[in-house]
Amino acid sequence: MRSFPLAAAAALVALGGLAPAHAADTAAPAPERVLFLTVSGAENTWIRGVLLRCVPEPGGAHPQAARACEAVASAGGDFDGLPDDPHACTKEFDPVTATATGSYKGKAVKWHKTYPNACALDADTGHVFRF
Repeated sequence: MRSFPLAAAAALVALGGLAPAHAADTAAPAPERVLFLTVSGAENTWIRGVLLRCVPEPGGAHPQAARACEAVASAGGDFDGLPDDPHACTKEFDPVTATATGSYKGKAVKWHKTYPNACALDADTGHVFRF
């Protein structure tokens, strides 16, 4: 049994040498900007999530992908620096947690923050978590 994986690995290495010489000269693809965004209720009683893709053009399941990508770009991928949308919120305590995982310009993103309520999340993060 051990000889099969070794033989398969040797065959793959041998086949790798058959690739066209110009393959190494091609430009590297643009760094991906794919983010998975979630919002969850207190003690994870509910959760919503969307995929946000910003390259080559805004897309994914986010209903406001272009605006969300603009906001992430203006913050340089730093979710603590997202442009806010200040507006009045009640003092109701019904915590929500927002998360962002994925990559932005080839850099890993892993961010989460808990807000006292959905209005506070919306005011602090603008279009990014409006889904």
